Amino acid sequence: MDDGRSNPTEQLPAATGSVEQPRGGGPSQAEAVATGPTDSLRSQLLSLLLWLLVALLLRWLVVEPRWIPSGSMLPTLQLQDRILVEKVRPHLGRNFKPGTVVVFHPPAQLVEAGYDPSSALIKRVMAGPGDRVEILGGRLLRNGIPVEPDWGADPMDYQFGPVVVPPGHLLVLGDNRNASLDSHVWGPLPRQEVIGTAFWRYWPLRRFGPIRFTPSGPPGGA
Repeated sequence: MDDGRSNPTEQLPAATGSVEQPRGGGPSQAEAVATGPTDSLRSQLLSLLLWLLVALLLRWLVVEPRWIPSGSMLPTLQLQDRILVEKVRPHLGRNFKPGTVVVFHPPAQLVEAGYDPSSALIKRVMAGPGDRVEILGGRLLRNGIPVEPDWGADPMDYQFGPVVVPPGHLLVLGDNRNASLDSHVWGPLPRQEVIGTAFWRYWPLRRFGPIRFTPSGPPGGA
């Protein structure tokens, strides 16, 4: 866990001044006036196609709207929330800091279990390559230190690890830890499966704002 055109029958405003009849074999005044609406319509169609192409490129490469279909990220993200996903960072090879909310394609384990490989999931990055992660006594430990904040809705009711996150992978967990199908079930996430980072909630309007992922704010803090 997406323009207005002028009416072709409308006449263009008349140009100021008179239209001189060209000499020689050039087009007549009637012909010159008649070609105006056609040229204008063609120009507007080309402009519309250009804007559609730009919009598609932006969605494909830069920002993509998504909606939340499940409760795995409660209370940070509610069911039916509409969010924007920034897609530039994965292409730049930048690291994903703990706390970043990422959208990604299902890893191989989930695809083998029947997930559509083109679908998208959303979780929070809790550890990166080389980190040693363990869930013990309801607490998340990273390199032997309790993670604060851990953004979890409730203490975890399961044990996990210890696991060292391999190179090129991320450990991701849902904020609704006890009801989330995440890395504690299927293991670290290959980084190449990341589509982008969730950074803004645009609907509902009462929760409009950034999706915070730094320790300076409360869980979810939009």
